[in-house]
Amino acid sequence: MDPWPLRHLVLSTPRLELRPDDDEGLLELAEQARLGVHPPDEMPFAVEWTDTAPEDLGRGVFQHHWRARADIRPADWSVHFLVRSEGRVIGTQGLSAKDFAISGEVSTGSWIGLRHQGRGIGTEMRAAVLLFAFDHLGAVRARSSAWSGNPKSNGVSRKLGYVRDGTRTVVRRGEATEDVRFLVTPDRFVRPDWELGVTGLTACLDLLTG
Repeated sequence: MDPWPLRHLVLSTPRLELRPDDDEGLLELAEQARLGVHPPDEMPFAVEWTDTAPEDLGRGVFQHHWRARADIRPADWSVHFLVRSEGRVIGTQGLSAKDFAISGEVSTGSWIGLRHQGRGIGTEMRAAVLLFAFDHLGAVRARSSAWSGNPKSNGVSRKLGYVRDGTRTVVRRGEATEDVRFLVTPDRFVRPDWELGVTGLTACLDLLTG
């Protein structure tokens, strides 16, 4: 038995390849973080990780992903897919769940390097993990949230069929801001006009679905 079957899992879209994080890929991801994820005068994230000092930013990227990877178990998991375009890591797409075997619910979160934005990649990689969750894991609902001042992320949610599911207050850089929660179900999901390629799933099912 493979002790870490996630290393063989691959999701493929017309332009992208998504694989659970590995240390070599995290070096590339840390470089994307160093080059910039958002304009300096904005803070789209609920956790202000991009405000970390440049000399510590890369180490923080590694530590965050290592912690999530080490804690994966059937009752509580977060898989961070490294998103590659033309063989290079350009961002990360997360898929997480708690008590998935009972709830059937997943959540998503993501970021891509600033210089790769504006090309529809954010929509394509979120659609990939939704197809994976609904069609291959049997999820019954998926949630996401984003700062109300983040039109790109909110636009992706609307394109894919999410509906608003309330708001919450998040303190960013010492100020109260609003995050919008979104929910999508298989019947509301706006499917892309392409099919998702999935390999290496069978050995991962016990880990992800219990």
